Amino acid sequence: MPHDPAERALRAFEVLLRSSHVARPDDIPARVREAAALLGADDAVVYVVDYDQVMLVPLLAGVGVGDPALAPRPTLPLAGTLAGRAFTEVDVQVTGSAANPADGATAWAPVLDGSHRLGVLELTFPDRHAVDSALRHLTAGLASVVADLVMSRSHVGDLVERTRRRLPLSLEAELQWSLLPPLSFVAPQVSISGVLVPANEVAGDSFDYAVNDHVAHLAIIDAMGHGLDATLMSAVAVGALRNGRRSGLDLQDTVRSMDKHLSAQFGDFGFVTAIVGELDTHSGIWGWVTAGHPPGLVVRDGHVVKVLDSPVDPPLGVLVGAPTVGEERLQRGDRLLLHTDGVIEARDSAGVFFGIERLVDYVSREAAAGRPAAETLRRLVLGILAHQEGFLQDDATTILVDWAGDDPSAMTP
Repeated sequence: MPHDPAERALRAFEVLLRSSHVARPDDIPARVREAAALLGADDAVVYVVDYDQVMLVPLLAGVGVGDPALAPRPTLPLAGTLAGRAFTEVDVQVTGSAANPADGATAWAPVLDGSHRLGVLELTFPDRHAVDSALRHLTAGLASVVADLVMSRSHVGDLVERTRRRLPLSLEAELQWSLLPPLSFVAPQVSISGVLVPANEVAGDSFDYAVNDHVAHLAIIDAMGHGLDATLMSAVAVGALRNGRRSGLDLQDTVRSMDKHLSAQFGDFGFVTAIVGELDTHSGIWGWVTAGHPPGLVVRDGHVVKVLDSPVDPPLGVLVGAPTVGEERLQRGDRLLLHTDGVIEARDSAGVFFGIERLVDYVSREAAAGRPAAETLRRLVLGILAHQEGFLQDDATTILVDWAGDDPSAMTP
């Protein structure tokens, strides 16, 4: 084994990078352990977050394949664990006895695809003193390479997907999740986060985004109904949205294209409510079309300063005439909050709605605590589920957009 820390780190990263060319998903656990050993770790395990974002599940090889030395590991809750803190705070966490450093230490590093949190990497070291700031930095770097391996291999096998599912996904949810972009994205002037529940049964709700040059394209969609037909309507809407955007259509023509394809496919028997918009990340100008959807909210300093309830067009699929584009100039640090009706109409056992005020309170409180948008929305979902005692009557989807103007440090994960 090389003695120079930098050389050991290069060798460790090389192991994983080479694996990205030829490895199966089932090879990931063993390759990660091999790489971690070059950093001086006795053991290493990748944990992926489940679809509900409440548990970290160990990624181990399937039955009959992989490294037999991989011992079973327990599933870990995000709440109340160092592994969970590494995930939620996006920071390396180390545990071990300072009084008895020879007892060893465990480091937990967030596994990030960009800013999208996939899980955590656990590394076990024989000596706590060995886990200095340099090794913490290398651990974080190794976790980043692990993220690339997990993402690339998940497209050619099912180990990662099977591991993430604590409950089976319905066919509708299977299709819907395959349409989604990563749940979070961070760039110097904007961050975008989305969340969608119930994870295993979602049908008609969806969202999409893309960032091209200085324009962030955003859409939130709620298809009529709750079954497979709703999922298919949502899929057509997202497909038409992306096709229009990638064909160079402007916002108004993209929305018209979505309406045309939905009308041609479903006639008078289906429609989709939506907000489709574009945020100029240089100027902060938000231009949008509201098609029969709950209005977007502008949140500033913890308060809703504007409800974007005008203009409003009919839903897509039954649109009449050209859609009307609204325009609002955001201030630096503003948050744009988009949601489906399933969020605010969630009712507890007494029939009390979750409501706009509670929604904004959750988002503002978590932002005040310094949490990134992705963690804010994860906690919002927990609040919605708690309000309905764990059972949702409708899909609930939220997008949170932070516009930071010239302050890129505010967007750093």
